[in-house]
Amino acid sequence: MEKALHQWAGNHLQTTLERFTRTPFRGMVASAAITAAVQSSTAITVITIGLVNAGLMKFSQTLGVILGTNIGTTLTTELLSLNLTKHALPLFIIAMSVWLTSLAIPAATRSLNPPWLHHIRNLALALIGFSCVLLGMEVMQSIIPELRSRGLFAWFVQQSQSSLLWGLLAGIIISGLVHSGVLTITLAMSMASVQAITVEVGIAIAIGSNIGTCVTALMASIGGSRFGVYVAWTHILLNVGGALAFYPLISLLTSIVAAMSDSPAIQIAHAQTIFNIVCSLAALPLCYTPLIKKIK
Repeated sequence: MEKALHQWAGNHLQTTLERFTRTPFRGMVASAAITAAVQSSTAITVITIGLVNAGLMKFSQTLGVILGTNIGTTLTTELLSLNLTKHALPLFIIAMSVWLTSLAIPAATRSLNPPWLHHIRNLALALIGFSCVLLGMEVMQSIIPELRSRGLFAWFVQQSQSSLLWGLLAGIIISGLVHSGVLTITLAMSMASVQAITVEVGIAIAIGSNIGTCVTALMASIGGSRFGVYVAWTHILLNVGGALAFYPLISLLTSIVAAMSDSPAIQIAHAQTIFNIVCSLAALPLCYTPLIKKIK
């Protein structure tokens, strides 16, 4: 799904980032929109590191981008919380039909691929990927009862009940291993939906996943310029600082999202959205400090 959306956006990603990052606020807004469109905060962060390494962006321009990626990525979890699994198979069939048709048209007409057909093909492929994510959520929910009978899983759940720190660490480790915070949050939403874990533990996992997903950006910065490394570490400091600030407030956050919805999955998605938006807005004024502006 991410690859198809990235191909659909094409070079517009780099052009837009360069054009709309003159101020941290504009960078945050543009980055949030682009991340929501391509469904990958990691991809935007890695592109940003590449632009900095190439000298096409200044370090100060990247701060707003990093803040925006954390906001834009919440769209994915919000969509996945809407219980769309019943539409997954029809969506897959329709999107697959459109994709196959887009492949057959050039062969039937013996013509080159026009730009509009390229866009349709990639959007159809993205919908195929999204429907597979929904089907995967359904499969995960079906095997959770079996997992609950396993000793290690039961031990982890028991430890999480005694301390939310275990949930936070689980989010960090799993996201770091699979290079996807969304996948980790999706797993937490599925587990909470069948009461395998509490919403509080699910929120702790979601907050931890924000730290774990920084691993990819850190790896992408290796071998680049020192400013590329600065971007990666800025991403880490933002998410670690936000997690430390919100960890004592998980119970309060749980109460807030409980008033917004009765669904555990939606509650975790809303908590993730609140956490990311508040952290980004709180950090935005720091981007305008003289110290940051001095870093060229």
